[in-house]
Amino acid sequence: MIPRYSRPDMVAIWEPATKFRIWYEIEAHACDAMADLGVIPRENAEAVWKAKDVEFDVARIDEIEAVTKHDVIAFLTHLAEHVGSDEARFVHQGMTSSDVLDTCLNVQLVRAADILLADMDDLLAALKRRAFEHKDTLRVGRSHGIHAEPTTMGLTFARFYAEMDRNKNRLEKARFEIATGAISGAVGTFANIDPRVEEHVCEKLGLRAEPISTQVIPRDRHAMFFATLGVIASSIENVAVEIRHMQRTEVLEGAEFFSMGQKGSSAMPHKKNPVLTENLTGLARLVRMAVVPAMENVALWHERDISHSSVERMIGPDATVTLDFALARLTSVIDKMLIFPENMLDNMNKFPGLVMSQRVLLALTQAGVSREDAYAMVQRNALKVWEHRTDFKEELLADEEVCAALSVEEIEEKFDMGYHTKHVDTIFKRVFGES
Repeated sequence: MIPRYSRPDMVAIWEPATKFRIWYEIEAHACDAMADLGVIPRENAEAVWKAKDVEFDVARIDEIEAVTKHDVIAFLTHLAEHVGSDEARFVHQGMTSSDVLDTCLNVQLVRAADILLADMDDLLAALKRRAFEHKDTLRVGRSHGIHAEPTTMGLTFARFYAEMDRNKNRLEKARFEIATGAISGAVGTFANIDPRVEEHVCEKLGLRAEPISTQVIPRDRHAMFFATLGVIASSIENVAVEIRHMQRTEVLEGAEFFSMGQKGSSAMPHKKNPVLTENLTGLARLVRMAVVPAMENVALWHERDISHSSVERMIGPDATVTLDFALARLTSVIDKMLIFPENMLDNMNKFPGLVMSQRVLLALTQAGVSREDAYAMVQRNALKVWEHRTDFKEELLADEEVCAALSVEEIEEKFDMGYHTKHVDTIFKRVFGES
């Protein structure tokens, strides 16, 4: 997590000051609940709220932790310095450190998810706008990197929109999954704290009470959350790789916006490199780097060990901050992306008419030619186009076997581009609804 790839709102979630503020709220709400239940005096619970406007001193907490070697105890000691030792003596009553740590982590992940969901809304809006803008802009579809059949640039954007919309749905589910808290005591049995305390704290923090915890919230929840981030990152890379391909000199069907004063190369002044989408490919790898450790965190010893702790202290901020930046960067790329329709047509016509080979194949079979013979007839003419850059339609018209099965008008008709775009509106309605 470095400033170059960070945005302030997401970074703020993971600042020590934010963490300590959440810890404080957990402890204060727990005291309120215990006072309501008659477990601790009401005045002690109210005294804890005297610190509600305090900016906790991170350096002081670090100083205490250097002695205690325990972060939660260091925080509680510092809290007592503000509240008073006697007034704070019921803070953390019946609780264990993981009650605070895990509940706080899930609050942070929920807040991070909310930012990421807003990021995805912005990206979806950009993809939808560009999809409708280029709904009928013809380009060649490719399989294995080789020309296949005509499609449109709008369908390319629509495909990415649908993928990101699925990702948004996945993230909403992951947010729901991670939005639990636990205030259940040393091994999750509530032996020293009433379950109603947990319910109260969770309600105040916008969480659900974890149905059954040990000393920790089950880590399968976190595994799903980070796996979802990894899938979103892979989809970002999917879009980025397509744009990188389109910007290649010999393709140049689309390109990242190149601003005034921008330089592409220190050595070659002519260069316009796809640096933003290359950067997104790298950032996607970093987000996915969190997935396997999150999966491995699921298996903990008995009711708890801390093998997961060091992992989450790093992947929590790193994955969410990086993905937030990547989503915002991709949105900007899509918004400003340059599209070159004429180059798309030029590329499609590098081997004139060749992309219509399947139409001719089907027409021959419908005219009574066996599929094997039809394939051989079409392929031999297609190979001439590959080798000599001739016109596919002209080759067919010069082939006696083809002309014996199909009239000139029937062959001509097979080169109508509209044939390949006739269902674009249907696909758009499936993706975007009736809008």
